[in-house]
Amino acid sequence: MENKEENRKALCKHIPDLLSSFVDTFVDFSVSGGLFLPSQNPSLDPRNPHQETPLSLQTRYPAPDRLIAIGDLHGDLEKSKQALRLAGLIDGSDKWAGGSATAVQVGDVLDRGDDEIQILYFLEKLKREAMKDGGNFITMNGNHEIMNIEGDFRYVTKLGLKEFEDWAYWYCLGNEMKSLCVGLEKPKDIYDGIPLNFRGVDSEVLQGIRARIAALRPNGPIANKFLSKNVTVLVVGDSIFVHGGLLAQHVEYGLERINEEVRDWISGLMGKAAPRYCRGRNAVVWLRKYSDVEKNCDCSMLEHVLATVPGVKRMIMGHTIQEDGINVACNNRAVRIDVGMSKGCGDGLPEVLEINQNSDLRVLTSNPLYQSKHKSYLDADTKEGLGLLITESGSKQVEVKA
Repeated sequence: MENKEENRKALCKHIPDLLSSFVDTFVDFSVSGGLFLPSQNPSLDPRNPHQETPLSLQTRYPAPDRLIAIGDLHGDLEKSKQALRLAGLIDGSDKWAGGSATAVQVGDVLDRGDDEIQILYFLEKLKREAMKDGGNFITMNGNHEIMNIEGDFRYVTKLGLKEFEDWAYWYCLGNEMKSLCVGLEKPKDIYDGIPLNFRGVDSEVLQGIRARIAALRPNGPIANKFLSKNVTVLVVGDSIFVHGGLLAQHVEYGLERINEEVRDWISGLMGKAAPRYCRGRNAVVWLRKYSDVEKNCDCSMLEHVLATVPGVKRMIMGHTIQEDGINVACNNRAVRIDVGMSKGCGDGLPEVLEINQNSDLRVLTSNPLYQSKHKSYLDADTKEGLGLLITESGSKQVEVKA
């Protein structure tokens, strides 16, 4: 009898946490387009499956057998999935199919498109699925992530604002549910400190703007849940990834230090303004010295920067749309992978970069028969197409079965 009473008390003790976990799952499902996020840790207490330990950021990884680099997505969920299928990273059911591969998305998920929150949830789902399958999916900060955290919404769409307004509705409803439970701390008002009106802002978009500020400002729920997990610079094998570009002064400052400080800023520990190396034309997320057309690529500066990072032979960048598709410059030392695939930013055909264990570069693209902007780029269950093998002597077309 005594044991039964103890078990009952123990169960009752966990009811607030179980309710909180249920509410979080309910909100996630409602705003993500119907996704259930897998637990990050299979050994978690089943009575509290939402209780997860934040992962520390890792800046350097060894070379995997297969490495996939994905450019700017800009709020286009459909094109994002097409690119992932092209690389063989997801199957027809949108589940991770990349096995032990490592994928890197170089930032700019936000702005210019209407599906920003859905993409953030989808990439988070893939991260967790990949981890359980021995793979890795790494996301990075682009200049548009930094801009939105600072409250710069110049490139937001009306439907993008509506998506955040809908998120705020469900999130606040979840908080109301939690506030009814004795034993849970009363949730903080997400609009705390945000003005009710802004001069010159149309009433039609006002609530969307307030919701977007609430979600993405430093320590905001969406910023914390997703963007604080992004890296800003990354080394995988002999490749260094950055959204815009790196200067010698950035490497000297410290790659790990940059990642940690940006994470702390997004988490609300370093004020409202982004770190200085994230602002201005020479910022790590804004630099274009290596990604403009080849005649303007500063190869000597790039060589100097790469020489300061042991074992690195190339820099892989997004940020600047390459109208002719993924390409290289400076003897393959500069790799530019932003193809402007989003419908709101060029509506280009998706392409991804593949690097195998031998450090060969290959651009994965579709069969030219399917290269029509009026047709689906790839069928959901198709992984065949064409690849361009990049060598020192130029590009060579090869068949791809990802």
